[in-house]
Amino acid sequence: MFPTYDVIVVGAGHAGCEAAAAAANMGSKVLLVTMNMQTIAQMSCNPAMGGIAKGQIVKEIDAMGGYSGIVTDRSMIQFRMLNRSKGPAMWSPRAQNDRMLFASTWRDMLEQTPNVDFYQDMVRELIVLNGVVKGVVTGLGHHIHARSVVLTNGTFLNGVIHIGEKQFGGGRVAEKAATGITEQLVSLGFESARLKTGTPPRIDGRSLDYSRMEVQDGDAEVTGFSYLQKPELKPENQRCCWITYTNPEVHELLKEGFESSPMFQGRIQGTGPRYCPSIEDKINRFAERDRHQLFVEPEGWNTVEIYVNGFSTSLAEDIQYKALRKVPGFENCRMFRPGYAIEYDYFPPTQLQFSLETKQIKNLFFAGQINGTTGYEEAACQGLMAGINAHQASIGQEPVVLKRSEAYIGVLIDDLINKGTDEPYRMFTSRAEFRTLLRQDNADMRLTEKSYKLGLASQERMDKWTAKQEQVNKLLSLLQQISLGPDDVNGYLNFVYSSPLSVRQKAAQIILRPGIDLMTMMQHVEPLRQQLAGFDREAIEQAEIQVKYETYIEKERELVQKMSQLEDLLIPENFNYERLNSLSTEARQKFMRIKPRTLGQASRISGVNPSDVQILMLFMGR
Repeated sequence: MFPTYDVIVVGAGHAGCEAAAAAANMGSKVLLVTMNMQTIAQMSCNPAMGGIAKGQIVKEIDAMGGYSGIVTDRSMIQFRMLNRSKGPAMWSPRAQNDRMLFASTWRDMLEQTPNVDFYQDMVRELIVLNGVVKGVVTGLGHHIHARSVVLTNGTFLNGVIHIGEKQFGGGRVAEKAATGITEQLVSLGFESARLKTGTPPRIDGRSLDYSRMEVQDGDAEVTGFSYLQKPELKPENQRCCWITYTNPEVHELLKEGFESSPMFQGRIQGTGPRYCPSIEDKINRFAERDRHQLFVEPEGWNTVEIYVNGFSTSLAEDIQYKALRKVPGFENCRMFRPGYAIEYDYFPPTQLQFSLETKQIKNLFFAGQINGTTGYEEAACQGLMAGINAHQASIGQEPVVLKRSEAYIGVLIDDLINKGTDEPYRMFTSRAEFRTLLRQDNADMRLTEKSYKLGLASQERMDKWTAKQEQVNKLLSLLQQISLGPDDVNGYLNFVYSSPLSVRQKAAQIILRPGIDLMTMMQHVEPLRQQLAGFDREAIEQAEIQVKYETYIEKERELVQKMSQLEDLLIPENFNYERLNSLSTEARQKFMRIKPRTLGQASRISGVNPSDVQILMLFMGR
């Protein structure tokens, strides 16, 4: 019934979809196995993509030839560039999406991708022979063989849903949990643990009084996520969101449910996300605050369903309802479904190689929440890399690994493998030490050529990248050549409250001034507008950033160069750490468990001190 596949992907969430698309586009014959064909690429929680650091990840996925950026642009109902008041390293795109359109667009794109087959069933077991994965066994008893397997099980592994004192098995509301995989992997020597996440109640938008809330509009310009195409959404057509707040009365009502709370009564054992706590956790941990912000977000173009961002909870349904009705604008709210918490199995990611292949079983890859991460974007980028490397494994090629200096994707995977995680891992700009290099605007310039050489990024992507690169280089040259006099530019400088020129200056020098924006300057300075006519906005923005931040960018490049020296120093594969008595006990244990491949990796392992690295270098003869 089934042929032998190059790659089987288990699970069709964000990680699974990207994994299937990447492997298929590189030439692998792929089978995507999902428990429900109707929930492919489901946005289980917030109907939004991007945000702080997450937006950079989506841009990187797009630059590599993944689908998340395109799907987001085609299904967005609102777009905002966060952190515009800060430097460009902090700018982060975020989109509010139509939940149903997002999922249907993903499915359409996968169905139009050659080499992807689909099958609806639960995978209950892996076929493993002599330490190598050979395929999967499904709930219906089918043995399907493959050269490599990617597990992207999300929250479904032995998932348990909690609502107050009620609990029941499930991987998502109204969907059953997946069983068998955890037990088999533990029997094969893997370590597993439990994590928790949650989601807020969904509300009937017709029952809300929006006049009592603050309006949150989208940006006046919709730049989107994909480098391949411009989003079709017009700024004036965007749907708005709203902001409201809890209050002491809401908090007191929520506290009434604490005695039956699964979180406070110990029924939930898994650790929840630190940076996206439940509302009961917020009022318990931050008792001094008399209000918490709530974002009131529409779920799509043609639905009245509302997502209450900031009100994740596992409290009893009647408590949720009573408390919500004390929130301004929610006095007459009607609930579509209550919020809930979900516990699920994950496998600490220190058990993986940098390719996301497991150390225990060859050709078996993990991606997404099975590795302890939270968020669609974190899952999707792991799926992309796991799909790439599952394809590479199936044809006997070397794995592809992105460095910390190349991408937020590299930072995320490096953090997971070196530091592990005992709570759901979320990406932040602060986790990247080279964030001036890893901006959202230049992801294509960092990654597209690399992906094209792998056979993933298309010729169209490569051509766009080449054209952009040529435009940016030409612009940089022109900005160093164009000379502007007082008569040309002083009117604009007065307009932006900058001191006037007394002598002619190069355009690049003027751009270095605080408060100067090249696009605005072009509108006011005729000689500049004439000479820069015809250049794309994207290229103009890129050139301006490179001029303004050249010193900082160069410093980071020098730091990358210095640190890369440690990355090039390989540690022998079977190095005997036990004989290094001068190592700290913690460092020795971590080295033996994680088995770092380079001194650079060893230096980044949590609990390892610089002195431990120096000792290691001495014993390696460095």
